[in-house]
Parts: sequence; C-alpha cells; structure tokens
Amino acid sequence: MRVIAGEHRGRRLTAVPGKGTRPTTDKIKESIFNMIGPYFSGGWVLDLYAGTGGLGIEALSRGMDKAVFVEKDLKAFSVVKQNVAACRLEDRAELYRNDAGRALKLLAKRGVVFDLVFLDPPYAHQRIAEEMMEMQALRLLAEDAWIVAEHDSGFRLPERVGACEQDRVSTYGETTITIYRFDQVGEPGEAEDGSPGEEGDEVL
Repeated sequence: MRVIAGEHRGRRLTAVPGKGTRPTTDKIKESIFNMIGPYFSGGWVLDLYAGTGGLGIEALSRGMDKAVFVEKDLKAFSVVKQNVAACRLEDRAELYRNDAGRALKLLAKRGVVFDLVFLDPPYAHQRIAEEMMEMQALRLLAEDAWIVAEHDSGFRLPERVGACEQDRVSTYGETTITIYRFDQVGEPGEAEDGSPGEEGDEVL
C-alpha cells in the first residue's frame, strides 16, 4: 500500500494489523482519483472512516490543502497518526478518534466545509445515505463537493440523496464505488433510506 501520485508519490503506508480494517487497494484508489481529479487546487477533504488514512493522504499528496481524519478504532487511529507522520503532513492534518456521527457535529460547530468526502465504513455497519443527509443538514459540504462512497457490491445506493446527485458507479469484484456531486442549489430531502445519524463516542 502506497501513495500513488503527487507530492508524496511512492511513500509506503502502514496497514492496520488484523482483519478488522479493509484498506482500499491501490488499484481502486487510483481509479477513484482518476474519476474525481486526478489533482486538486486546494480545498478540504474529510476521510470519515479513515482506516489507514490512505485516501485522505492521497488527496493531500494530489493538492488538497487540509485533511480531517476520523477513526474510532484505537489500532487504526494509531496507524493513521503513523502514516500522516511518515508523510510529514502533520501541519495539514487533523485527527479525531471518534464516532462518525459525533465527529460530524463537532466539525459543524467549527464551521468547517469540505470539498471532498470519503465514506468507507465497515460493510456490516453502513449508513452512507443517512450520513450524507446529515452532512447536508449540518452544512458541511462545499458547492460542487465530491462524495465518494465505498461499499459492498450487493448494496445499492439511491441515485439521489438530498441534494447529492449520483455521478457514476464502478464495481471492482466485491467492492463498489459510488460517486456523488453536491448541488448546493438543490433542496436536501429524504433519501430513500435516509435518517439522521446517531451520536457516538467523545472526541479524544
């Protein structure tokens, strides 16, 4: 696992020990950035289920200004810190060991707005549409923001979630990438299975 392109191209990233975390493969990661980039002229990125931090780090390497990494699992959170430090990105990264729902509320209180969001929750605990609705309600998305969801191929997301319109869907074996674009002019409404997220653990 490595940084594929940009400022930190070729940098090796540490994986989370055990089988509890499912890192995005380099092949899928490269495909994602080819669809939404491949490079950026600044902006903020949210890696909501950070795992190793590989997606957020890749976005920083390709030109994003700042990344926020949210990871509840202690082992994974430690790996994110290690990978951010290995790339010397501490000054451009914020790390939260926290539940996703609680982290979104904390970020909203700060008035943070994201140009790119990665949603890669554990397959057994996916609430992607609900979390997208919550981000819209909390005004966390910049105009024309990208939302990249990684999920089980047997799970289908709505074509529209509030003001987020599905841009494309790509499947890689058991993994599917669904990409949305946020239309700020649109009015957020109910997703097909949308409901507000629940609060989780306190931030550390």
